[in-house]
Amino acid sequence: MKFSPYTSFILSAIALTINALPSQARIINADSLPEDGNALKFSATVRANASSGSFAPYMIGSWDYGRSTAKNGVTLDLEVERPLDLKKRFSWSVGIEAITGYSHKANYDRYDSETSSWTSHRVGPAPIWLQQFYGQLKYRGVFLSVGMKHEKSLLVNNSLSSGDMIQSNNARPIPMVSIGFIDWQDIPLTKGWVQIEGRIGYGKFADNDYIDNQYNQYNLHLNIGTLYTYKRAYFRSNPDKPLSVLIGAQAAGQFGGTTKYYQHGIETHSHKNPQNFKAFWEMFIPGLDNGDGFVEGSHLGSWDFKARYRFRNGNELSAYFSWLWEDGSSMAKRNKWDGLWGLQWHTPGKSILTDAVIEYIDFSDQSGPIHYAPGDAPNPSITTEATGADDYYNNSTFNAHANYGMAIGNPFILSPVYNRDGYPQFAFNRSRGFHIGASGYIFPSLSWQAKVSYQSVVGSGNTGIPDRLHNTSAGIALNWNANRLLKGLSMKLDLALDHGSLRGNNFGSMLTFKYTGILSSIK
Repeated sequence: MKFSPYTSFILSAIALTINALPSQARIINADSLPEDGNALKFSATVRANASSGSFAPYMIGSWDYGRSTAKNGVTLDLEVERPLDLKKRFSWSVGIEAITGYSHKANYDRYDSETSSWTSHRVGPAPIWLQQFYGQLKYRGVFLSVGMKHEKSLLVNNSLSSGDMIQSNNARPIPMVSIGFIDWQDIPLTKGWVQIEGRIGYGKFADNDYIDNQYNQYNLHLNIGTLYTYKRAYFRSNPDKPLSVLIGAQAAGQFGGTTKYYQHGIETHSHKNPQNFKAFWEMFIPGLDNGDGFVEGSHLGSWDFKARYRFRNGNELSAYFSWLWEDGSSMAKRNKWDGLWGLQWHTPGKSILTDAVIEYIDFSDQSGPIHYAPGDAPNPSITTEATGADDYYNNSTFNAHANYGMAIGNPFILSPVYNRDGYPQFAFNRSRGFHIGASGYIFPSLSWQAKVSYQSVVGSGNTGIPDRLHNTSAGIALNWNANRLLKGLSMKLDLALDHGSLRGNNFGSMLTFKYTGILSSIK
């Protein structure tokens, strides 16, 4: 059997990880975690899903790092991890996760420039792919991370929220090199009253083949070999006090690679973007590029705030916002109510209701629909500048803020993977609506989760649509800790639906079996 280079790399990575395991090993339950710090966590997950639409419903396909977007599928997910020991001054971590199995392929339109006609082709997840593969080093309060690793938001509830605006748990991870603080660190001379958390990373998208096969090379542009950067800085007051406040910012960007421009199926021209030391530096501290008046790369970020109050009985109430910015206009908050606004409730223990969030999401203003810069035209008669048409998550030179078609930021905006015409960017990012999520326990071993969202859409930041589109999505999940049957076993049932003119009418379900244990050397 002949494997593609990518599949061969995945199999080689799995083999190297297995060879690195102790020569004498056994699988034990996670409750028996050895104290020598050399244990490896192991999990095997089987997912089976079916849907009536072209894709899995919104509440099943989202917030799972791009694992389960296909209409129907049966997959096996294997993961091995040696986690960091945060109690030690020096610690290291490695991890690998691979997914294989059957996933339904959806039909997408494709333009054939040779015949000047439209055809249809089927695209879907690969039969095997590497989901995570990384190594980490920690010394005191700082870390170095290399590879693809799942990350979580520090601002929102990753299980119940509609999602972080910049880097959520919706898309597959991007191969990156990152450094930063391993956790919240006390700032010297503040006596524990102020803490800091931050990181900076550079990486490169690994979805070149996906982009070439998925998107229509008809109009617009595509960037191949794109580089990526992500950074954040958060400050937090003492979390042990009843009132704690978080404030900070996130920023992400794309640069480098080669951008190809298309018109009516013909590649009109291409441009190789800088990816030298100056480009890396200007993605860290933006500046003007080569005198053309444009800032290097694409930039996307948010101003984040969260206030949390803890009551005497341990209950917590939080209020937060994340103000999205795409360029200088929205960075200066000229986009009115655009952003994520939320309330969150938490009760400790295993009561019928332990967590709840309610959020208002607004992408509708985008600093207005008009953008005009006098420098864009020779000898302009109108010298007044109008900044607007921010077109969130899209860019005129680089690809959409997505990885393998899934939004890296908040998935409330319909991701490009759902564009059946092969359009490569976010087509309906001018929207607003709300999102509600809640979870709790029916029994100590049986938990529940429910989410519902509604949105109204009027097109994108640059292009409107004749009629407003609407969507309502809802989902419920039951998770059973089946330790009585087998130590380390859990089962989950998801039911979800979409209804409306944006996502269509769709009903789907997913059944998940997961076994977790520890691989430990025998002394």
